[in-house]
Amino acid sequence: MSEKALNEATMLASLRDIHLPAEAAGGVFAEYAAVFGFAALASVGCVAILRFLSIKATANKQLETPDQFTEQLGWSADRRKVALLHRLRAQNPRRYAELRGELYQPGGGPDLETLQDEVAGGV
Repeated sequence: MSEKALNEATMLASLRDIHLPAEAAGGVFAEYAAVFGFAALASVGCVAILRFLSIKATANKQLETPDQFTEQLGWSADRRKVALLHRLRAQNPRRYAELRGELYQPGGGPDLETLQDEVAGGV
């Protein structure tokens, strides 16, 4: 056998004889780190998918009816005022446009009773 053929046979035999070590290079710690890394990556992927699905569900969800907004017990006057302004914007956009400039001034906008009367009158 020629020297070249002998070298090729030796090389092929040594390639078949390659064995990987039974443990990772870092030991048990490296294996656990890899498992936790893959688990974290999978959980981030699941959260991203669930968030994407919940955003679509929230966009498709109907708001509560305006009557439910204004009759919530325990709501502060400011919160009821905001709910009534939402109703007024839906019912009478022209009147809401008239009030819109006053809303952002300190103490501006109509008081709660006036706003309730305007919303009730527009029904």
